Amino acid sequence: MSGSVVDIPDQFQLIDSRQSVDVTKVQIEEAWKQQMINEKATLFFRDGKKKIDYVLAYEPGDNEDVKKQQRRKTFEKNLIEEGLELEHEGKESSKNGKTCFTKVHIPWETLTRYAELLNVKMPLAENDMETQLESCFENCWKMFPSPFELDEDVLPTETNYFTAPFNRSRMDQYIGVEYKKGEGQFVIKDKDTFFTNAQRSKICYEILSRAHFTEMDEEEDRVNKKFGVRKLVDNQTYNAAYPLHDGRYHSDHSLLTVGKDSDRHLLYELWARPGMWYKYQPLDQIRSYFGEKIGIYFTWLGYYTTMLIPAAVTGLIAFIYGLATIMDDVPSSEICDNATIGNYTMCPMCDQRCSYWRLSDSCMYSRATYLFDNHATVAFAIVMALWASFFHEFWKRKQAEIEYEWDVADFEDGEETVRPEYEAGVKRRRTNPVTNRDEPYVPQWSKCFRYFTSFSVLVFFLALVLAAVFSVILYRIVMSAILYGNSESLIKTRASFISSISAACINLVIILILNQFYQRVAYVLTEMEQHRTLTEWEDAFTFKMFLFQFVNFYSSIFYIAFFKGKFVGRPGDYNRSLLDKRQEECDPSGCLIELCIQLGIVMVGKQIINNVKEILIPKLMVWFRSRQSLKETSEEKVYSRWEQDYNLASMPALGLFDEYLEMVIQYGFVTIFVAAFPLAPLFALINNIIEIRVDAYKFTTQWKRPLAERAQDIGIWFGILRGISAIAVISNAAIIAFTSEFIPKLVYQYGYSPDQTLSGYTQFSLSNFKVQYFARESVPDDKKMDIFGNVTQCRFRGYFEEDSSNPGQYDFTMAFWHILAAKLAFVVIFENLVVFCTWLVMYLVPDMPYKVKLQMLRENFLSKEALFNAETIQKQRERSASNN
Repeated sequence: MSGSVVDIPDQFQLIDSRQSVDVTKVQIEEAWKQQMINEKATLFFRDGKKKIDYVLAYEPGDNEDVKKQQRRKTFEKNLIEEGLELEHEGKESSKNGKTCFTKVHIPWETLTRYAELLNVKMPLAENDMETQLESCFENCWKMFPSPFELDEDVLPTETNYFTAPFNRSRMDQYIGVEYKKGEGQFVIKDKDTFFTNAQRSKICYEILSRAHFTEMDEEEDRVNKKFGVRKLVDNQTYNAAYPLHDGRYHSDHSLLTVGKDSDRHLLYELWARPGMWYKYQPLDQIRSYFGEKIGIYFTWLGYYTTMLIPAAVTGLIAFIYGLATIMDDVPSSEICDNATIGNYTMCPMCDQRCSYWRLSDSCMYSRATYLFDNHATVAFAIVMALWASFFHEFWKRKQAEIEYEWDVADFEDGEETVRPEYEAGVKRRRTNPVTNRDEPYVPQWSKCFRYFTSFSVLVFFLALVLAAVFSVILYRIVMSAILYGNSESLIKTRASFISSISAACINLVIILILNQFYQRVAYVLTEMEQHRTLTEWEDAFTFKMFLFQFVNFYSSIFYIAFFKGKFVGRPGDYNRSLLDKRQEECDPSGCLIELCIQLGIVMVGKQIINNVKEILIPKLMVWFRSRQSLKETSEEKVYSRWEQDYNLASMPALGLFDEYLEMVIQYGFVTIFVAAFPLAPLFALINNIIEIRVDAYKFTTQWKRPLAERAQDIGIWFGILRGISAIAVISNAAIIAFTSEFIPKLVYQYGYSPDQTLSGYTQFSLSNFKVQYFARESVPDDKKMDIFGNVTQCRFRGYFEEDSSNPGQYDFTMAFWHILAAKLAFVVIFENLVVFCTWLVMYLVPDMPYKVKLQMLRENFLSKEALFNAETIQKQRERSASNN
């Protein structure tokens, strides 16, 4: 065993690498077991009875500011006055020898007092309606085993209860209370488990966030009271404040044989472990351990992933249909196989450097375009528009169920604490009419000025994003010209592919760089606006960041979808308004395949980079911390739970913002441009299956245990999703009408084709141009014209014809106007059809399931009955006391 490290299950190894090489495996296992016993003891105070509900950590240093010491002393004194109990651990007891810890315990009396003030809901009676309301379908479904269900032997079904706000005067009404004859009163069976650890830490944090520390204002010679542990962490009085994980996430035994070591161990084995990727999430356990806010995020992510399954299957079917019928497509077969049509001489794709070319050179391009431009793709776009409607409506139903089951249906934010940054940055003060406290205040004129400044800067940086897109467009124009002018025929025929792929990769790199930059810009702008509460700050930051991300990710895709090739002009009269350069042209088969390439590279590339970042970086950090821990581990010191958690990374200050933003941007790819990339839902599904487990791994193993915050829904993100879905309807209608060849093919087949087939469509979609009317700067080099002989005319994509009365003047044909009218009619019909179907779905699908309504009515009835019973019992006790 010389030079090796025993693989003990946790990110923190406990065996010192400096131990003797003669230590046997049995001795190591015994040492590990003893360490486990010692470590579990560190979940309590030294008496082994009082739970540690919160930990405050700080590194004093040799030359620490006296003000910090005074703040800690005053703060902890006020915590004790509020009823909390504290226990200190000096730096000499820590592994690194420099960190001090203050352990916080909330006694029973304080716990129940604040539980009543915060209206913590507790179980009142077992839900006797849940099985009665189950449908026949649900009962039949339960009879068939599912490989996706979690093992009931490991995770038995939890009993569902009706709940009511906790009240100390009605203790006898709650589950977990029994009557003691000897004491003549109702008592709690187990005070340690009556409130969950998450509830205890949340109540403890409420006290920590309201306790004040005192600072002397020397200029005004008065005392200003500053509130909350958050402020103390921000100014580094404390380095961290966090609740404890309840044990290790790894164990040397199986859940089936011995059971769970802790809730964290259970969540890792059933949820965060990669091998459980196909299983349902234990949402109730996630909510119980991490709180409703994080539980709702994983509920939404799981719901979104489940809804992607039918979309992914349908998109895959549409792609397979295109693959199966690719050789039956008449227009692409004409380009590839027809000796006459394939031999058409096409006009140069750029000025001077580009030569004439054969239509057959775009054979591969036309074949690839058909994969994503066929009748199945159009049907799929309509299906996805309806899918978005069902997605929102059924999420509202799911959300209603979660709100009821997790007791957040009537959740309302209480009085919010003023942000420390707001308090420190705003000098004006006034009395709050609600709390009668002296608080910072920003006048209305100052707000308007700040918002106007923020808006101006925002517009400037959005313009900067468009400038970056413009630079990529110039790159495409230059690269296409260089490649088309290359003497190698292989490079010339693939010039459009090469320029599209390379430009998409460059665009992805620019997007990732700008993301980091714009996050800081959005942060600075939001800080400048001086929002009073954290909720206001988060909403403003979310709006700015999403706007940046929306323009950053989608602008180049919108360019290809709706602008590329639309304003090129025609031979002899090209549009040169862009820096006096010819604009990009689409292949004779259209721009849809380029849109697909751009979308695929940006979407899939972003997902791959994000997953690598979320998997590899935490692994490397864990390895590094493990090595550091091995160097500093000493047998005389127990590696306590509070110090292990202190060494974990903290959850980002913005909480779940990055997680939601990543998924919402992905939702935009899946819905806004799905007509161009039917495989988008499939790639999103694969990514989300990985994302759920990666996020679970981070929360369970890599991060400190976050505060169990409550929430009622996903907040502002639902409105953003609705907005994206509305844009998606317009976008997909426009892509099908103006970017794909679907409408022109229909017009030709039923309006111009003699046999109502697509035979001859390629010739119909091309126009003739006499090369004698070329502008001087567009004429190809003479040496390249020799290859094609004496060229008198060339063909180009469009619907033009020469004016017989004005030679050299080309006007639109009647077919152009017929196609344009059909395109506009399709957009109107498509949008109205989707809007009607959306309204129909909203009408037919109620926001709240019927069984949830009944259960809420039942719960309200039982709550009232409990109140009446408590009053009756109280009156009986008063009569008995008066009689005695």
